[in-house]
Amino acid sequence: MNILSAIIERIDRSKNIVLTAHKSPDGDSIGSSMAMYQYLKTLDKKVLVCHPDPCPNYLTWVENVDEILNYEEQAEQVAKALSEAELIFALDYNHPSRIGDMTPLLADSKEKLVMIDHHLNPADFVSLAYSKPETCSTAELVYELIHADSRVEMNERIGTPIYLGLLTDSGSFRFNSVVARTHEIVADLLNSGVNHTRIHESVFDQNSINQIRLKSYALNQKLELLHDNQVALISLTEEELNNFNYQKGDTEGLVNTGLSIKGIRMSILLQQKGDAIKMSMRSKKEVYVNQLAADHFDGGGHAYASGGISHDTMENTLNKLRSVVANYL
Repeated sequence: MNILSAIIERIDRSKNIVLTAHKSPDGDSIGSSMAMYQYLKTLDKKVLVCHPDPCPNYLTWVENVDEILNYEEQAEQVAKALSEAELIFALDYNHPSRIGDMTPLLADSKEKLVMIDHHLNPADFVSLAYSKPETCSTAELVYELIHADSRVEMNERIGTPIYLGLLTDSGSFRFNSVVARTHEIVADLLNSGVNHTRIHESVFDQNSINQIRLKSYALNQKLELLHDNQVALISLTEEELNNFNYQKGDTEGLVNTGLSIKGIRMSILLQQKGDAIKMSMRSKKEVYVNQLAADHFDGGGHAYASGGISHDTMENTLNKLRSVVANYL
C-alpha cells in the first residue's frame, strides 16, 4: 500500500478529524487546511480546523475560513477538539514546535497524527508522513491525495484553496521548485472551475493605504544593501510598524521585493514584536538561507525561503547579520 492509499484508509476509519497547521498562517497553510476541510466534508466527516493564531486579513476571503478555531482566542475549544479527535493532520509543518503554544496538546498523539508537508528534515512525531521537500507547496500534496481518492471529483470549492497554496508558496510560479507537474495540476484546477484571476486579485490587490505606506517607508527609509549590493536588508521596529497601524499580513511579499532588485542574491526582512524579532529570508543563485537561519537564528525552512528569530535587540541582531551574512554568499 502506498502512502496516499494508507492515508485514505486512515481517513475512512475515522469519523472525527482535526486539521492543524503552523503558527503565523500563510497562503499555503490556509489553502491546504481549507482544501482538506472541503474534501473531508464531501466524505461526510466531522472536521474541525485548529490553528495556533488567527488568519491574516488578506486571506479572510477564503470560503469557510471563519470556521477555523484559533488557539489564541479559543484555547479550550481547540484543546477539546484535539483530545477527542480520532485523526489529526499536521499540514504544512514538520515539527511540533511549529504550532507554538499548541505543541503540548499533541503530546502522546503520534498514533493518530498524519503529516502532509514539503519542508526539509521532518521530525518523527507522526504515524504516517507524506513528505516531499522538493515540492513547491503543501497544497500540491493535498491535491495529489484528493486526486488519488476516486470517490471525489475536483471542483471549484476544493480547487480554489489548492490554487491559493500553489500560487503563494511558489512565488507566483517562479521558484525553481515549480515543475511540469505543478502546471498540470493548475490546468486541472482551471478545468474544474477555479477562477485564478479572482484568487490573484484577492491575495495581491486588496492593499490598505496604511499597508502601501508601510511598504513604501520600508523600501525608502529602511532598505540597506550589503556586500556589493548582493544582500538586501530591511528592518522594522515595533514602533515603526505601529506608526502605520500594522495588521498581520501587511508586510506580505516585502522580502521578495528586496530579492527582485538587480544583482541581489539574498533578501532579509526583520520585524520586531515584543521581545522577539522575526526574520523572513529569501535567496537565489546557489545561496541557501536555510543554513544561515539554522546556524544563527534558531530557524530553518527551504533552501531559498526560510525564517528565523532573535531575542536580542534590533541593533545587535542587525550587527550579527552584517557580520555573518557574507559567509553564506
